[in-house]
Amino acid sequence: MSAGDVDELAAAVRQWRERLAPGDAGLPVASPASPASATSARWPARRRTPGLRREEVAQLAGLSVDYVVRLEQGRGPRPSTSVLTALASALRLSRAESEHLFTLAGSTPPGAPDISEVVRPSVLRLLQRMGELPAMVVNARGDVLAWNALATAVLGDFCAVPTERRTHLWLHFVADQTFTSRLVLEGEEGARLDRATVAQARAALARYPHDARLRRTVEELRARVPRFARLWQQRPVQHRHSDVKSYDVPGLGRLTLDCESLAVPDDDQSLVVYSAAPGSPDADKLDQLKDLVPRQWAEAVVRPGRG
Repeated sequence: MSAGDVDELAAAVRQWRERLAPGDAGLPVASPASPASATSARWPARRRTPGLRREEVAQLAGLSVDYVVRLEQGRGPRPSTSVLTALASALRLSRAESEHLFTLAGSTPPGAPDISEVVRPSVLRLLQRMGELPAMVVNARGDVLAWNALATAVLGDFCAVPTERRTHLWLHFVADQTFTSRLVLEGEEGARLDRATVAQARAALARYPHDARLRRTVEELRARVPRFARLWQQRPVQHRHSDVKSYDVPGLGRLTLDCESLAVPDDDQSLVVYSAAPGSPDADKLDQLKDLVPRQWAEAVVRPGRG
């Protein structure tokens, strides 16, 4: 852990301690009157500093006072997972704060939550309003949870894909009789997209190490697809929110679109939207495609990806 991390960890623990009232932690609260004899009676002495004392944090977390002092002074050893878990509980940290605590300490938060497979109604409403552009909702695993009619027209019919296979990781690397990907994977561009897809899967597995479906998909692809296995061993790491992708669409030819992933942070999902610059040939092709969308697709603008 770098010195900067040590200092930030010390400052964060101190700030979280000082904001927590004794009553919030289940400790006795000083009497408003705080008589001089309070220390030996019902009420503790009046506090000179805000929040909990270091002694109280140590008691709640099952640590020594000296350890808490050294931690807040940036002099302590790197905290173990059990120590960090105890501190998070003692300081009544939220989920986000607990994750931040572990990050500052250079550790991975244990007990990661399950990957969400439910799209909130407000996000579905946004998807329904995007009738002019292909759009879909995906979760951290890459599962395609919901999509609109134009997404079906450009990318293919996800309804034909079994739920277990309806994930970007599988659809990118495996073409079968239910869904042949229309994504163009040629030359350097194809290699770049392969690498970005594997990097996303590695990042997801780091966040959700106990997700059985994701781990099973990775193991299947490692055994079945040599180029995936090679990339997985290279451990690519990158952030990816915007991209440009080309698709070979039946009856329309090649369509090159900008791809933007709009984060839905609370659910660790993304609203993925495809578009083309106004007046461009690709924008004209999108307009043509809207007229080719079958009526039954247009009537079912949003099709949930689960169930």
